[in-house]
Amino acid sequence: MKLDHVLIAVDDLAAAAAELRASDGLASVEGGRHPGWGTANRIVPLGDAYLELVAVVDEAEAAGNPFGRWVARSRGAFAWAVRTDDLDAVAHRLGVEVLAGSRSRPDGSMLSWRSAGVERAAVEPLLPFLLQWDPGTELPGWTPVEHPRGPVRLEQLRLRGDASRLDAWLGPHDLPVTVTPGEAGVETYAVSDARP
Repeated sequence: MKLDHVLIAVDDLAAAAAELRASDGLASVEGGRHPGWGTANRIVPLGDAYLELVAVVDEAEAAGNPFGRWVARSRGAFAWAVRTDDLDAVAHRLGVEVLAGSRSRPDGSMLSWRSAGVERAAVEPLLPFLLQWDPGTELPGWTPVEHPRGPVRLEQLRLRGDASRLDAWLGPHDLPVTVTPGEAGVETYAVSDARP
């Protein structure tokens, strides 16, 4: 398993992107709309991982979708995802359904993936949802971008909650996460200089 991305719920994608650029020196690129979910995103590429700024863009559509409802009731860093090369086996172990997802990029190319555990992660925000990118899909973190602060990578994710619950969900892993006791959720993320 690898840390794939951290989701950050915002009210306005353009304003949040401008703020992140000014405050942290992180650039973003337009992501796209999630059909049927009522949401859209911007991507902050960080190599093998990324930050996803996500906002509700159609309230009625979002109200009819579990992910849309989750975004609508969240603000700031609220969720995270790990990727795996064997989603079916992990989903079977956890007893969660695998669902397909996709969105068009601004250039018209398609991103497609399968995910599992989104509804469980929405209830227990310490837990990540799981995903597997479809063959031939370029990772969003690899999208070319020039950050004002220079090359960076997602170094660590700090979470609150029960570490044993997270370990039971993930199984053996070496993800760059730390867990401190407290109300379950994403506390913060850290990026670091990616220069050699």
